[in-house]
Amino acid sequence: MTMATLSIIVLAALLAATLIPGFDLGLGALAAAFLLGLAAGVPTNDVTGFFPADFFVLIVGITALFAVAQLNGTLDWLLDVLLRAAGGRLVLIALAPFAIGAVLTAAGTLPAAATAIVSPIALGFAARYRISPMLAAVLGVTGIISGLLSPLAVYGVTARSLSDKLGIDLPGSAPVTFLAGGLLAGLVVCVGCLVVGRFTGGIPRGRASVPATAAPLAPGTTDPAGPTAGPAPGVAESATAPGTTGSEPASGTSGSEPASGTSGGSASGHTPASGTASGTATVTVAPEVAARPRAGTRAFTLLCMAAVVVLSVGFDMNVGYLGLTAALVLQLAFRLPLGAIVSRIPWNVVLLIGGLLTYVGLMQHLGAFKQISELLGVAGSPLLSLLVLCYVAGITSFAASSIAVFATVMPLLPPLVAAGVSPVGGVLAVALASVLVDLNPLGITGGLILGAAEPSARARLFRQLLVYGLISIVVAPVLTWAAFGWW
Repeated sequence: MTMATLSIIVLAALLAATLIPGFDLGLGALAAAFLLGLAAGVPTNDVTGFFPADFFVLIVGITALFAVAQLNGTLDWLLDVLLRAAGGRLVLIALAPFAIGAVLTAAGTLPAAATAIVSPIALGFAARYRISPMLAAVLGVTGIISGLLSPLAVYGVTARSLSDKLGIDLPGSAPVTFLAGGLLAGLVVCVGCLVVGRFTGGIPRGRASVPATAAPLAPGTTDPAGPTAGPAPGVAESATAPGTTGSEPASGTSGSEPASGTSGGSASGHTPASGTASGTATVTVAPEVAARPRAGTRAFTLLCMAAVVVLSVGFDMNVGYLGLTAALVLQLAFRLPLGAIVSRIPWNVVLLIGGLLTYVGLMQHLGAFKQISELLGVAGSPLLSLLVLCYVAGITSFAASSIAVFATVMPLLPPLVAAGVSPVGGVLAVALASVLVDLNPLGITGGLILGAAEPSARARLFRQLLVYGLISIVVAPVLTWAAFGWW
């Protein structure tokens, strides 16, 4: 048995071990990487080099920035503004992360940076308005995927440059076709999510009422604990599911597991949302009981957040370091307790994803993913070969960098194009097969989503993301092949 094969078996064992109560997958993955490295003769320093330091900076920086925005009340105010803009319609509220994600990536934001920006918004809405956290995550990430093939986005640029380098003759309309294909795939997934959300209760029916605006803080005063009025990502708002009492679990959850996006009313300072006997809910957010931040506080916080977005998108600066810097500036400006900010950074998620990506990096070093690709290789017609290539891209991207996988798989496409596969359709199918499996807990995207979720919902959300990711490996490649292979 080769070390590559052994690494695949160990990864399967690690995932199976998550069913054992008390087993920590992050610690397990780090220990497995160390032991497997010893067995394979890989120096420990090299194994440590696989630890994703960029991910550490990314998730710590962004979550620290949004923790400050939550502590000084700006994030809750921003969510209220978006609620007003949507007219209180819960469907439009659920779609907001999709639209924001699509615009960000279409404008050139890197996927990880866009996910870091969209995740707190999506999961914040989920916590406040009893939207399923899983549904909010899928909509937000799908929006990000929708814009990835625009002429300004990383995938769109990579697809064209690699095609030119590999001798794939693309028509002049290819950039527009790539963008249209990404948007079409995203909209199909989005519509499917909305239908599922309506039938399963993932999106409550009716509208949410906008909270009353309380008086701002008096000049020269601060609230050291921050406003307690509304929850930020990770702080749930009390709500009662339609047709249930406050003591019953919300729909879609068992009595032994906390409902997604809900918590005790005493923790948030709100009264429960009201429901009607007909099962159509009007999510009512009670008037604020704590003071809103002053206009100057909001303006400066929003200015810092906008600067992070502009500098990361327009000047290709590291969004994680930008977030850390902005969080520090805001913490000093508003004299916020440092411990309150640090405690809101999801260190367990950092350990989980850091450990997994370290192990995956070792797997790549040992050639495990190359072996998987070879096992899936079959002879057949050009279109059948394209389907196999889509599966290779999807399976490999599940636990590895999607853009790296896309760049690795693209050199296998020219022979298929020469045999009759559509060049535009082939590139689209492989690109979308690579990115549609991104929403799983074994990568940076999943880590950012888990970090933005309320702590009580993370265990359940991890399982849901894992199941979604495993299903997407089976479904996404064949759907992208069927939809775009002939373009």
